[in-house]
Amino acid sequence: MNAVILVGGLGTRLRPLSINTPKSMMPVVNIPFIEYVIRRLSRHNIKHIVMAISHLAQPIKNYIGDGRRFGVSITYTVEDTALGTAGAVKNAEQYLDGETFVALNGDIFTDLDISAMVALHKRRKAKITIALIPVEDPTFYGLVETDDKGRITRFLEKPSREQITTNMINAGTYIMETDVLNSIPAQTMFSFEKEVFPPLLQKGEPIYAFPSSCYWMDIGTPQKYHQLNRDLLNGESNQFNFTANTRISSGKNSNTHRTAEITGPAVIGDNCTIGQKAVFNGAVVIGSGSTIGDGAIVEDSVIWQNVEIEKGAIIKRSIIADNCLIGSKSTIVDAVISDNVTITADYNLKAGSKIWPDKTIG
Repeated sequence: MNAVILVGGLGTRLRPLSINTPKSMMPVVNIPFIEYVIRRLSRHNIKHIVMAISHLAQPIKNYIGDGRRFGVSITYTVEDTALGTAGAVKNAEQYLDGETFVALNGDIFTDLDISAMVALHKRRKAKITIALIPVEDPTFYGLVETDDKGRITRFLEKPSREQITTNMINAGTYIMETDVLNSIPAQTMFSFEKEVFPPLLQKGEPIYAFPSSCYWMDIGTPQKYHQLNRDLLNGESNQFNFTANTRISSGKNSNTHRTAEITGPAVIGDNCTIGQKAVFNGAVVIGSGSTIGDGAIVEDSVIWQNVEIEKGAIIKRSIIADNCLIGSKSTIVDAVISDNVTITADYNLKAGSKIWPDKTIG
């Protein structure tokens, strides 16, 4: 079976983290996000994947290559201009072999049972099957109504609170027959949610729901990205498990001083150094090649690669991207810091700050 992963978005809401790093390459517990998506498809026996790419395409290609090391084969389509969700899949049509296929948004982390979804699609002889997930507030998403047999009866994008009739939303994973693509013009901005699904529903095409209560997270904002890392470390998803019943994992050639206080859950990448009396509280991820100085405190934070946090610095509830230097005795709270940033010694960064790349603060 084939799949199309939509990874061409600009990641605007994830800025400043996404300025130099595509959303799909954001490290989640030290593994690029897209690797989780590809490996999950492979586990469900989907062995050919089309990556619909655009923004910052080269880092994605460099990392994934032909997909062989993930047990799949990868084909790439590149958008010169944005084509939307449906337009991007139309652009991949030639690689789908006229067969039933899976299409999914490349910025959603989920434990969705794709095999069961495909089986339901075939059993119902559906034209389209759409995964649904319950959320507390549907106003940010696309609300989907169904009848008692699971057939979809109505779509409502980003409803007002007065319009809410269900908490089930479009979860961004679809099983489709390729003739659905006949209604999509080539090389044209086109949306499944607004311009494909509603007209096909009006024509009476069989469009069914696959409801699920599995783990699901849209990483569209720094807050949600941070929450995903926290959730995985706390065992909320079945796609990450600590080994040997420990809540602390340390990579190859990493050295943690015996006086460091790490309560876990924590993941430390390869070639890291954790200094004397350093303290980790809450869910902590440390990327490869990073150094945590003596007496530094890291609390509920995600640190990317090659970051140096000098002695006595305090980092709380923050994300720090690649190649940053956090000076000694500085304080970082509730911040999002992009790559190649220096925070000078003894500097208290304003809580809630977002720092763009290549800056020196202090």
